[in-house]
Amino acid sequence: MATELHVFYFDGRSALAQPVAVRLDGGVLQVRHSDWALELPATQVRWPEQDRHGRRSAVLPNGALLQCNDSQAWDYWYASSGLHGSPVVRLQQNWGGVATAMAALLLLLGALYQWGLPAIARAVVPFTPYSIDQKLGLRIMKALDNGHLQPSELPWLQREGIREAFRKACAVQGVDTLPLWNVEFRKSRVGPNAFALPGGTIFITDDMVTLVGGDTRVLTAVFAHELGHLQHRHGIRMLAQVSALGVITNVLWGDFSWALTTVPAWLGQADYSRDVEREADAYALEFMRAAGIDPGVMATMFEKLRSLRQARARAGPQTDGAEKMATWLGIAFASHPADADRIAFFRSHSN
Repeated sequence: MATELHVFYFDGRSALAQPVAVRLDGGVLQVRHSDWALELPATQVRWPEQDRHGRRSAVLPNGALLQCNDSQAWDYWYASSGLHGSPVVRLQQNWGGVATAMAALLLLLGALYQWGLPAIARAVVPFTPYSIDQKLGLRIMKALDNGHLQPSELPWLQREGIREAFRKACAVQGVDTLPLWNVEFRKSRVGPNAFALPGGTIFITDDMVTLVGGDTRVLTAVFAHELGHLQHRHGIRMLAQVSALGVITNVLWGDFSWALTTVPAWLGQADYSRDVEREADAYALEFMRAAGIDPGVMATMFEKLRSLRQARARAGPQTDGAEKMATWLGIAFASHPADADRIAFFRSHSN
């Protein structure tokens, strides 16, 4: 025998609540008032999603509404009448289901973060005009020259000698295989550093030249690493990855907080920077082999950089903003692979 439940009926035209009895029998919803009655197929009734507490309701085709203040009585009637909530609703009302759904979501996001975003970026880069690299590089260069970099104080002859050594190393690579490049020297508060801008400009600081004693073999190896960034268009790839991650985080969190959308994007950029640095290191290794330069010179350079960072750490935090800039710019990038890993990589291929 079908279970009967006493609820309130709202006709959709007035706020008057009319007490009625409802039952579900043979797939037909029966609504009985003291003065009238109606029947309709249960498939025509909309059963709003149920939560653990609060009123229960059902929407009838004519805009009328059934409402029950006793959620437990309604849930018992609902289940005993053979009705069942959707799988999503049942999961929401079960802590195990919620935990399983959250774990699945985290795994999905982790897979997207680890493999999806790099794949998206690699797919986008070939279709991005090279003019974008050039425009982006010029804009960044202008901003750096207006704020963080000053004209080099190295003698002109020394700078030209370093450029010429790199030109000779490039000549044996095959001109057609190399990206466009241009070496610029600058004085900077960031200390020994080198970085490549999209479009082909490679910057190196006076302090980097001083750190390696002006050794053109080491500096050529450093330029080769930066040339690897240009060859693989890492700047545009990073821009694509951060942009895609920003879109995803905005979809997940909307405009609730700039921190929730910005921090994941920068974390993603830092992690992927390790990958592109390894790619650039591999490119530099092949470049040095072709130019007859012992890869061990790069290991020596990283050992000197590590010693310098350790000395600065013992001296205390920087207060002039230089250290902050060094964490996102160039070969001293804080998110790069650990010095020990890079030293071991180049030492293992040393002659």
